[in-house]
Amino acid sequence: MTGNDPRMPVSVLGLGSMGAALAGAFLAAGHPTTVWNRTATRAVPLVEKGAIGAETIEGAVAASPLVVTCLTSFDDTREALRPAIPALAGRALVTLNSGSPADARTTAAWAIRQGARFLGGAVKNVPSAVGAPDTLLYYSGDRTVFDDHRPVLAALGGDTVYLGEEADLAAFYEMAVGGTLLPALVGFFQGAAAVQGRGLEAGTLVRFSVKWLEMIASLLPMYAREIDSRDYSRPMSSVNLFLAGAEWDADFAKEANVDMSWMNPLQDLVRRAAEAGHGDHSISSLVEMLRRPVVQSAGGSHP
Repeated sequence: MTGNDPRMPVSVLGLGSMGAALAGAFLAAGHPTTVWNRTATRAVPLVEKGAIGAETIEGAVAASPLVVTCLTSFDDTREALRPAIPALAGRALVTLNSGSPADARTTAAWAIRQGARFLGGAVKNVPSAVGAPDTLLYYSGDRTVFDDHRPVLAALGGDTVYLGEEADLAAFYEMAVGGTLLPALVGFFQGAAAVQGRGLEAGTLVRFSVKWLEMIASLLPMYAREIDSRDYSRPMSSVNLFLAGAEWDADFAKEANVDMSWMNPLQDLVRRAAEAGHGDHSISSLVEMLRRPVVQSAGGSHP
């Protein structure tokens, strides 16, 4: 039985909202799916849909050649798997949890010592989107795991990407991409507070905020080209333009009676860029302020 076989068994460890969605997608695609969770009651809805509930994590790991974990962190994953170490040898272990690149490297090395093949991954959408044709998941690590099991993993989302052999690449991109989330959300929450203060509903913002985010998305390829070339000389929006906007933000905060102090470090970044000579450059030149200098030492250079 191979990863191309629609009957390929899969075990899913960790049945929070995302883990349950992963198991449900495997079931919907016709894969015999064994599930395990520390709190066994979480497996009941999946068992009612046809999953096999494992009483122990050892049993769950032993049930399938492909083991997918969705626990909170890499530390949690290694700790949960300790009782199942004898069953890991020869199995493909796919981790779909959050954590740092360093934790991913540690977990990959640990899994390999147990005789498992390691593939780290990330789900770039909410649980309700798991299994959709446009849902993105990306993976890194053992290429044979990805190649052997790609048709099975495709049940989780139609946009399935392999980043490379380095075990930490999925976690690295997860962290690199994740930096946009909180500022974007807080920006919306700030607008919602202002709108409600005016006696309007936050829902009136949604259509306009979505259009704004779509516009930002359309600019990212251009900004990426500027950053890769380090040529910021033809700005669509300059650092000075954003610097001027800081005063307008302050006026708006006072009028709308909202706390915009969370923006102070961002505005300081813009101010420092202008002082460093980037005032007339593209706003993408802020990346030059974010890069830490390389420190030279007797043993070489390091950040």
